[in-house]
Amino acid sequence: MARIVIAGAGLAGRLCAWALARTGHAVTVCDPSPDAQPRFDGTGAAAFTAAGMLSPLAEQEQGGAQVAAWGWRSLALWAGLVPALRPAEVPFQRDGSLLLAHRSDLGAAQRILALIPGARALEADALQTLEPALVPSLHGWLLPGEGRIGPVAAMQALVQAAPEVDWRWLCPVQSVSPGLARLTSGEQLRADWIIDTRGLGASPNLPVRGVRGEIVTLSLPGHGLQRPVRLLHPRHRVYLVPRTAQELAVGASEIESEDRSPVSLRSAVELMAAAHSLVPALAEARILRLDRHLRPALPDNLPMTHHEPGLLRLNGLYRHGWLLAPALVEQLLQTAGLAALHALADVPMEAPTPTSASASASTPMPSPTSPPAPLPSQHSPSTPSLQAP
Repeated sequence: MARIVIAGAGLAGRLCAWALARTGHAVTVCDPSPDAQPRFDGTGAAAFTAAGMLSPLAEQEQGGAQVAAWGWRSLALWAGLVPALRPAEVPFQRDGSLLLAHRSDLGAAQRILALIPGARALEADALQTLEPALVPSLHGWLLPGEGRIGPVAAMQALVQAAPEVDWRWLCPVQSVSPGLARLTSGEQLRADWIIDTRGLGASPNLPVRGVRGEIVTLSLPGHGLQRPVRLLHPRHRVYLVPRTAQELAVGASEIESEDRSPVSLRSAVELMAAAHSLVPALAEARILRLDRHLRPALPDNLPMTHHEPGLLRLNGLYRHGWLLAPALVEQLLQTAGLAALHALADVPMEAPTPTSASASASTPMPSPTSPPAPLPSQHSPSTPSLQAP
């Protein structure tokens, strides 16, 4: 049994804590938040301000094949983790998602679709059968196998399912080094392993920046939407995610800013107008919440991991936190010999992918449906983020 201190109680930190505690380690988690609950005010864990879309195919557009491969692995792990978190009820479905385009935007949509292998075009009647609540004049493409999870329920369940963890709230970590976490209070915590999952809290030691995201939560009983949908538009990337039969999430703006102030009028109007153009019944929806947060991103918008004796790091999950966290946590903890997340989730161990002995710059990129390559020991050169035209 090892003594482990985790800096940060976001999604990655909570997953690490749960897995390590279940494996028998003595785990302490330090976080600046006052408790484990969501704030919805731009502070606390960014994972609460998310729609919970699990979209490896759609995220190829910006993340490429590696993000897709990690995403498929995470989907398999979530399917096992959700039952393991019971008695907590965590919403999880894997019935695909849809890409949509208005007729006038078909050309722009096709350019984006060129970056998303695996999307299947739907005839108009098939689209209406899948989602009768949508306006009839849309073009649609099915992304089979994609899913969604309930972020708030999952975040709370990870804490509730790990009562043996020493959760220390109002306890910000100032810096980390192998075997040592220094708190802003001046206290020093020594352990066999330090795991740094602080996101923006790791700045300036890591080149991490905040990217502002905004989400609108709507209430409309009987809205009828069955699965997540994304609008392919030349200017807006808008998605709608049904959370319950009464509630939907509409998001998300993506602004290169570390501003934590409330949602702007412009963002709210653009998001809701685009959502209404897809589901006319939303005209009568009620606005429950306008939420915003900062997503931690590195210069290439891809995640980084770091492994040395006594210190592990995971950061830069950007817009892919729920999609990537299980796969990255699995590989990071397994590399250190601390836990086997797949075994705790009762999921088969993924087949190893051959890599070169020297770093990951020469690791072959997997196809979107292949298992992900093993994590590098540090943040390595990666392919540039693909941007839509």
